[in-house]
Amino acid sequence: MGKPIALLFLLILASSCLVVREYDKVYVNAEEMQLSARPCERFETNFHIYREASSGANGGKTGGGCGCN
Repeated sequence: MGKPIALLFLLILASSCLVVREYDKVYVNAEEMQLSARPCERFETNFHIYREASSGANGGKTGGGCGCN
């Protein structure tokens, strides 16, 4: 009974191993591949940038949306 369990464990362990090649890491780091807290977070960030109407709406020193930083 121990051999089938050990074999099953070995197969599960071996199937989870994956080598990511250097040229494939570009796709792993793409924005579409990143996990976000909410699915609509990207849309909200995009909306916030356009609504602010000033540069740097997502951080740093920003103005009030009138363009006067």
